[in-house]
This record gives sequence, C-alpha cells and structure tokens, in this order.
Amino acid sequence: MKQIKILGTGCPKCQKLAENTKTAADQLGIGCEIEKVTEISEIMKFGVMLTPALVIGDQVKVSGTVPSVEQIKSMLQEDQAAS
Repeated sequence: MKQIKILGTGCPKCQKLAENTKTAADQLGIGCEIEKVTEISEIMKFGVMLTPALVIGDQVKVSGTVPSVEQIKSMLQEDQAAS
C-alpha cells in the first residue's frame, strides 16, 4: 500500500490537493493511504515552507501549488517504477 501525505493546515488548496490525489490514485487503481498532516511542527520536518505539499513515500514531490490529477498520476507512476 502506497503511503501518501498531504501537508497543510486544511485550507481549500490543501483540500483540493487531497481530492486530486485520491482521484489520481483511484484512476490508476493504486491502493494507498492518504494521511493529512496539519501540525506545523510535523510539516517543518519535511523541510516544507509553502503548503500544500504532496509527499509520496518519504519524498516531497511538490510544494506550494496544487498539481492536476494528470500531474499527480505521473508522479505516482514514476514512484511505482522506481520502487
């Protein structure tokens, strides 16, 4: 099962990133657990200064923007190929 984290305080952009990520994973048929990390101290541990941020596995893939479903699908596929 793929570990995915959404880093952010719960703002509309954070919610949109979570929605896009779930849609991308569902369209690819990838089983995943999406965890929302809202504590600033935890977000800082990833070195993220701008939210929302998307973490796949243990790597920050994007920060400060909301990628499209297609962009997230590409990130998930790249991560799968590297695994």
